[in-house]
Amino acid sequence: MKRKIILLSVLCCLTIATNAQNKSDREKIVAALDKETATYAEVAKKIWEYAEPGYLEKKSSALLQENLKRAGFKVTAGVAEIPTAFVATYGSGKPVIGILAEYDALPGLSQVDAPEKKAAIAGAAGHGCGHNLFGTGSVAAAVAVKDWLKSSGTKGTIKVYGTPAEEGGSGKVYMVRAGLFDDVDAVLHWHPADRNLANASSSLANKSGKFRFHGAASHAAAAPDRGRSALDGVEAMNNMVNMMREHVSSDTRIHYVITRGGEAPNVVPAFAEVYYYVRHPEMNEVKETWERVVKAAEGAALGTGTTVDYEVTGGVYNILPNEVLSKLMYENLTKVGGVDYTEEEKAFANKIQSSFIAEKPALESAKEIQPYKVEKIRAGGGGSTDVGDVSWAVPTAGLRTATFVPGTPGHSWQAVASGGISIGTKGMMVAAKTIALTAYDLYKNPAVIEEAAEELAEKQGNNFKYEALLGNRKPALDYRK
Repeated sequence: MKRKIILLSVLCCLTIATNAQNKSDREKIVAALDKETATYAEVAKKIWEYAEPGYLEKKSSALLQENLKRAGFKVTAGVAEIPTAFVATYGSGKPVIGILAEYDALPGLSQVDAPEKKAAIAGAAGHGCGHNLFGTGSVAAAVAVKDWLKSSGTKGTIKVYGTPAEEGGSGKVYMVRAGLFDDVDAVLHWHPADRNLANASSSLANKSGKFRFHGAASHAAAAPDRGRSALDGVEAMNNMVNMMREHVSSDTRIHYVITRGGEAPNVVPAFAEVYYYVRHPEMNEVKETWERVVKAAEGAALGTGTTVDYEVTGGVYNILPNEVLSKLMYENLTKVGGVDYTEEEKAFANKIQSSFIAEKPALESAKEIQPYKVEKIRAGGGGSTDVGDVSWAVPTAGLRTATFVPGTPGHSWQAVASGGISIGTKGMMVAAKTIALTAYDLYKNPAVIEEAAEELAEKQGNNFKYEALLGNRKPALDYRK
């Protein structure tokens, strides 16, 4: 009995010591990130100023790579036939944890870092989705994890995936297709938002492409009968697709813009182009609807005496949420907490909110952590992301943090403005800390990774085989040119 009591006492002491060490490690990780906040704020602001669209993020990618190399990571650039993609690696052995980093901007959203709408450069791109913060915050988290791995002598590998062209270019899809995630045990990511949450949520599958009609030019007044209008082909296609909307599932979304409609009204257009997106919560529905859109294009060409070809420029799966990892991410988000505004930031935020058409949530909501829940995406409730393809290949979890003023929609000038000042930086560091602590927990408890892998296998189904929605095409490196 005496030996049993002594043994229990030893085990109790060991448990207390382990818990104390874990707390100390976690505190060191957070403290290290706090210490480097100004450094990462500067990096994020530089990328904000570069504002490079998809596959053109040369300076943004190079800056993140430079920071990772300086921290001791081995960086492999130009992966998956994408010049601005990279994989940065530190450590060895299992488990292998991947962190996603994005850094592409959106066309036409140039904005100064002020609460009034004003382009920095007329017509230029801007970070309306906060990817300047996304990429920088992910690098910050990875460096903090690397420092802990090194100082503690813990076995394991941390990888940062520099993933270009999330906005319609499907950069991660090519990286998944190239097998770059094959040895990874778990993937963590985040995204800028106007609130803090870490739900097990999905996204819309999406397939996109450009339909190019070819006709015959002619004088529109003197000899219209000798011409065949490529623009007529585009408009006929659009009319048929619009009639098709009544006969697709209610969760389907179809969007298009005419990117080329001709050169002058008095010339029958010999060339015209229309750019289409098809979305749905399930990728199989996207495949079927896309084929119907293709048939509409072929019918339009036949009816207008033109010809048509098309190029698939993007295609992404819906996110397959992993509840095991999402719950762990949520626990860490609640421990890190939300964003506190200074009086100066409150004044900025109030001016931003004065431009809103819709509701204006309380600024204090930036401090709050939204309750955890499992969400099934509906067509009216979200967008698409190439994180989806990663999530079907590796157990994946993400979070959103308040980098935008509460109530700010993504892809807006207000989002660009917030992402260029301290409000954006504060939300970015919440994400960095949460991801770093979640990675720490996975290294300390590999059993969680095994459980997450079992969940993924069950959701994939027995016969699942990954096939990219965009097929075997090479990366559409010119889709933003």
